[in-house]
Amino acid sequence: MNLDADPGAGDHRVGFIAVVGRPNAGKSTLFNAMMGLKVAIVSPKPETTRNRIVGVKTETDAQFVFLDTPGLHDPKGALSRRLVQTARTALSEATVALLVVDCRAGTGQPERDVAAMVGRSGTPTVVALNKMDMVRRSRLLPLMETLGATFAASEIVPVSARTGENVATVLGALRKLLPAGPRLYPEDTLTDQTERFITQEMIREKVFELTHAEIPYASAVLTEEFREREPRPGSAPVLYIEATILVARPSHKPILIGKGGQRLKEIGQQAREELERFFDRRIFLQLHVKVEKGWDANPAVLRRVGV
Repeated sequence: MNLDADPGAGDHRVGFIAVVGRPNAGKSTLFNAMMGLKVAIVSPKPETTRNRIVGVKTETDAQFVFLDTPGLHDPKGALSRRLVQTARTALSEATVALLVVDCRAGTGQPERDVAAMVGRSGTPTVVALNKMDMVRRSRLLPLMETLGATFAASEIVPVSARTGENVATVLGALRKLLPAGPRLYPEDTLTDQTERFITQEMIREKVFELTHAEIPYASAVLTEEFREREPRPGSAPVLYIEATILVARPSHKPILIGKGGQRLKEIGQQAREELERFFDRRIFLQLHVKVEKGWDANPAVLRRVGV
């Protein structure tokens, strides 16, 4: 999807920006901060992002098409291999790469390996040295110098996706690398993801937040029904959503449901509130839990959950 400059487009800039980096570097949080709203789910647990999430940010003089990607890591298993391949494909399709580095991790071997892979792609790159609010400022300059000596980035920008500090600077650095061209999406487009996919992701985020550590990596969500119900006279329309949470082991099901169904009820309540904010309408959400052994190694199931 590399775009050539369009002389007829004037000063308007446009392009695809692959947001790449190690797991848990804060890619999705930075993605949302640049978008100015929550499009990708966020969790402190690695491998939260399983898909290439597209976010479109339209400004007067530029349209940024962000591709949020799974973390680059040494894959183990069918699901991990698909995640890494998704990130590599997004990088190959991008006009510009935004390499997100957790400044607490610095320039260890895993970070250098990812930087080398991005460098080999030949894609113009901006480095976001993320989580600057979590380290002493005196550490930032040496990290920037080390990265600058080992990686040919156009710019290296310390940033805090959590607080928003320097997010505008990152956008400015990316804008400089985008070629001239007309908008690729209508002005009001925020994402190309379907409503069903967004629903699955928001429910999955609450599973991450509210269950024990071993559950999220062995779970997935399928939206079974998504339709508007006829409202009662004098009532606002209601969006009816029915979804199934898949778990890989029978022992995970009672953990996810919780005593007296309390944990599943809490997952549903928090997911419903999040979905109502996103869709700006009343929602009736019904959740089920199903054991699907080996779903994360089954290509058919992986396709159904959008991986």
